[in-house]
Amino acid sequence: MSFQETFKTQIAPTLQKEFNLPSRMAVPRVTAVKVHVGIGSLLKKTKDYSDVISNIAKIAGQKPVVTKAKKAISNFKLREGMPVGIMVTLRGNRMYEFLYRLVNIALPRVRDFRGLSPKAFDGHGNYTIGFKEAIVFPEINPDDVLNVHGMQITIVTTAGDDQKGRALLTHLGFPFKK
Repeated sequence: MSFQETFKTQIAPTLQKEFNLPSRMAVPRVTAVKVHVGIGSLLKKTKDYSDVISNIAKIAGQKPVVTKAKKAISNFKLREGMPVGIMVTLRGNRMYEFLYRLVNIALPRVRDFRGLSPKAFDGHGNYTIGFKEAIVFPEINPDDVLNVHGMQITIVTTAGDDQKGRALLTHLGFPFKK
């Protein structure tokens, strides 16, 4: 049974009862997963960031987009149109498959992992996780990494508040600190 089918058959009815929701459509669900990597510090060392793009493509399963600066900021030595980051948005089957790998494979591989912080919600039920190294994902071979880079993963939900968002992610298997 896939992660998406598990959500539909087991988790959604449980959340509906837990929050006394009138309809299955009112149950909070994950709508998108966004993976971000900032490459500003990498550009100071080298101009080549193609290895970061290939790493994120391996992790996400689709080609990422290079984001560019909208405005020039002289204090940061940033010019308009310079690349500042790499991002990919996952939806549908790829999103659920990525969440499964994140919860069951990547998080247990994090060194000294003691649980996810329950304070990383944004007030609307969305949750952001930061990794210092992207090599926690098994798709990345640590020997092939030229530049170690971090990444941020944002899980976008339809939950209106942090309580419902936390309940949703807890039922999906996210290990929060007590």
